[in-house]
Amino acid sequence: MRLVVARIGRAHGIRGEVTIEVRTDAPGERFVPGARLHLVPPPPPASLPADHANRLDHADRTVTLASVRDHNGTLLLGFDDVADRTAAEALRGALLEADVPAETGEPDAWYEHQLLGLRVVAPDGAALGEVVAVDHPPAQDLLVVRRPDGEQRLVPFVAALVPAVDVAAGLVVVDAPPGLLDDVD
Repeated sequence: MRLVVARIGRAHGIRGEVTIEVRTDAPGERFVPGARLHLVPPPPPASLPADHANRLDHADRTVTLASVRDHNGTLLLGFDDVADRTAAEALRGALLEADVPAETGEPDAWYEHQLLGLRVVAPDGAALGEVVAVDHPPAQDLLVVRRPDGEQRLVPFVAALVPAVDVAAGLVVVDAPPGLLDDVD
């Protein structure tokens, strides 16, 4: 199974390195020289005429990491076949995917796709909504919960607020303080 582990940001320097937005909890395992990753280019901009967009190469390809280094808290990656800044700039917005096992092997770990669509309930079983996305800001992951009225709220994905996830049963228990998922008067 392939999962997204990063999104490529801007080019860095003149030797083909790129910044990345990390989307894995194991960057030390995923980003090592010699690792092979799948490069999934972003879709063509909507502003391009259809005939021009169709000529662009948007096929997935495999890339090999040549270098990995930390630059002031930002990971910089270099690839075997990306030798200069121009080639690196062409990768901006592309996703990097890794081949991973179907199961995590850890009892309290889930892949993002397993969380999408799960029912969100309070500890007493009351329906609170549904998980529609998982955001990955720098501090911690956030569950995006669509309430029954259609409004979306963000819930920090921490044990204090999300004490239970049962993928098999299709639900997430959220112990939300007042105002997190409901409106406080």
